[in-house]
Amino acid sequence: MNNKILIAAACMAVTTAVEAQTNQSLTVQDYARAESMLSYNTEALIDRSTIVPNWMPDGKFWYRVLTAQGSEFILVDPVKGTRAPAFNHEKLAAAIAKATGKPCSASMLPFMSFNFSADGKAIVFSSRGKHWKCGLQQYNCEADNNTPVITNNNALPYNRRNPAPGNEVVSPDGKKAAFIKEHNLWVRDLATNQQTQLTTDGVQDLGYATDNAGWSSSDKPVLRWSHDSKKIATFRQDERNVNNMYLVTTNVGAPSLQAWKYPLPGDSTIITIQRVIIDVENPKVINIQVGPDAHRGTLSDDISSSGTFDDVDWSDDNTQLAFVSTSRDHKEEKLRIADAATGAVREVLEEKVATQYESGQGAINWRYLKKSNEIIWYSERDNWGHLYLYDAATGKLKNQVTKGDWVVTKLIKVDEKNRELYFIADGREPGNPYFSHFYKIGFDGHHLTLLTPEEGNHQVTLSPDNNYFIDSYSQPNIPPVTVLRKMDGKLVTNLEKADLSRLTAAGWHAAKPFSVKAHDGKTEIYGLLYTPSNLDPQKKYPIIDYIYPGPQGGSIGGNWSFVASRIDHQALAELGFVVMVLEGTSNPLRSKSFHDMSYGNMAENTLPDQVGGIRQLAAQYSYIDTSRIGIWGHSGGGFATACAMFRYPDFFKVGISESGNHDNRNYEDDWGERYNGLTTNSDYNAQANQNYAANLKGKLLLVHGMMDNNVPPYNTLLVVEALEKANKDYDLIIFPNSKHGYGAYTYYMMRRRWDYFVRNLLHAEPPKEYDLKMKMDPRNSFGTRD
Repeated sequence: MNNKILIAAACMAVTTAVEAQTNQSLTVQDYARAESMLSYNTEALIDRSTIVPNWMPDGKFWYRVLTAQGSEFILVDPVKGTRAPAFNHEKLAAAIAKATGKPCSASMLPFMSFNFSADGKAIVFSSRGKHWKCGLQQYNCEADNNTPVITNNNALPYNRRNPAPGNEVVSPDGKKAAFIKEHNLWVRDLATNQQTQLTTDGVQDLGYATDNAGWSSSDKPVLRWSHDSKKIATFRQDERNVNNMYLVTTNVGAPSLQAWKYPLPGDSTIITIQRVIIDVENPKVINIQVGPDAHRGTLSDDISSSGTFDDVDWSDDNTQLAFVSTSRDHKEEKLRIADAATGAVREVLEEKVATQYESGQGAINWRYLKKSNEIIWYSERDNWGHLYLYDAATGKLKNQVTKGDWVVTKLIKVDEKNRELYFIADGREPGNPYFSHFYKIGFDGHHLTLLTPEEGNHQVTLSPDNNYFIDSYSQPNIPPVTVLRKMDGKLVTNLEKADLSRLTAAGWHAAKPFSVKAHDGKTEIYGLLYTPSNLDPQKKYPIIDYIYPGPQGGSIGGNWSFVASRIDHQALAELGFVVMVLEGTSNPLRSKSFHDMSYGNMAENTLPDQVGGIRQLAAQYSYIDTSRIGIWGHSGGGFATACAMFRYPDFFKVGISESGNHDNRNYEDDWGERYNGLTTNSDYNAQANQNYAANLKGKLLLVHGMMDNNVPPYNTLLVVEALEKANKDYDLIIFPNSKHGYGAYTYYMMRRRWDYFVRNLLHAEPPKEYDLKMKMDPRNSFGTRD
């Protein structure tokens, strides 16, 4: 009897405690504090951080850097090793004020970019809808449209009178632009605007240079100009008999039907390409003499993911075109070389893998070197991504260039004269294995040299003459330092060191890097932990797991550099949560076996790593409350979130699944077929979220844009129908005319996300309809700019 009374009293105490929590309310001030941690607020408090070099033909470069007062323009002379103001800011401000009749401050000059005049004695810029020329000797300004300027080498030559629109591809010499018109390829002379038709037989679903991968498409042609701007490498895309995808608009009156070619895993017919070379000067189509290739690339699931036509490489003399053909399931690669005049093809080398091949991380890492008749090839055959040297004549391996338990990610430069390679690699230096460093090595595999020795994640930009590079290095919790180095790694001059003093004064603090063991109990995996700035270690905080499972890149997304605000992680933490971001297994930048851990079963979604990670962190930090665990993610993260709620229903209590590809049979063909394998070899049905919806116990919010042409909304509707069949409660937000990202409703969705976690995980009441208002950095918000 006494035991029953005690149990009843205990239950009443728990109920009272929960009711007390439920009666809590967060205020507008609480949400405003959280909003202050979003990027549009934090970036405005960071000084002397990011720079973009504008290189000039004489080897110098200038950049604009943001300061506490506004901005400065800096001119650097690498040869002399000097760094100084690009001009007298005070005198220029006075001259602009005099010419425009409007106030102008030296630290808030009304432009972000400029060009030096050809004689170097003036600068030309655009401001408030006009072009201006300001002399740098007498410091006088006047309206100007015709002054010849020095072109900055970080961009193509700019034609002020006849610029190329975004749906054209400009030739290397800056004189011509290629575009698609009625399924055929045309070129336009940028000086005269004269248009020339290059192909004539392109028709609907069998056009030239078509940019459509199903999940991604545009009106811009996919092609690669030859170095001399006389030829174009492209293809004729065959979409005949490929299945359509359909979306319907929401509007007053009759809706509009959108239909386009969108193949799915297991379809008998997918998109293929027939490769061609086009003579531009004397319009002629030369068919490359090889059968149609699957619409596949070695870098990603799109043949233009690098920003140009992937996996093609013109020889230096423009007489040959090397290209790689990828099989439908990414298990077989064939490197071939075509004669640009005849289209005749020679087979060079082939690589087959058991899972899926990739040619690098963020860059395609193979090259054709005609002068020495060699191929630089990328392979993970020894379990790590490395470079190999092949004989292009025989297709035989000469030697492995790089080797070791670390991974080459990007081949940056090939120095054929000195037979050296410059590349980015991860995991060779002590510490976080995701930190990138810059190296060089001989073709023969000797003389490996580290060029960026400081600990951290290094991002490098080479000068156009390849004599120098800018190195910016940082860590997730340590802001960037930017320096200029020679190609041998020797320091030339310091450029900038980021200043966070204004940011920290506002109460911001950095995320805490951590490492835990993966689900195998052996492999070290890494992440970031966000906590409230007013953390009380004696209290208990619910934890939110932000998830993106990959497998082409995880929750950190490969960015291990300093970022003050990653999405809204710190903002959520300010509302009273701990937020975990864990890079799970089965993702790149580590070994091949690490990346392949869940090959064939994407439904694993790194969830065993996430669960184990939370438990290990809770054992280390007593303030983490494992009875209140939330999870959210977008796209693949939406798939993983619903999967977590269905397959770990007693662990995850609240989930927000945004735009998830819940059944990969309903997502574009190449995604599933690359990472799961063909439908004949993998059980896609066993991985589909709707089949486990009946397991739901917690609170689940599903979100989708009904015009999502990446992950069609029917993925979420399958889950909705399954939940209803199982008599399960759920919540749903629909954006009737939004695509995969929510566009103008992005911050609305963010606020709804905060509200959902506050109500259901914090057991508190949020302020009603708090309005998140994005704003520009005041240092960039002046006037009208180019």
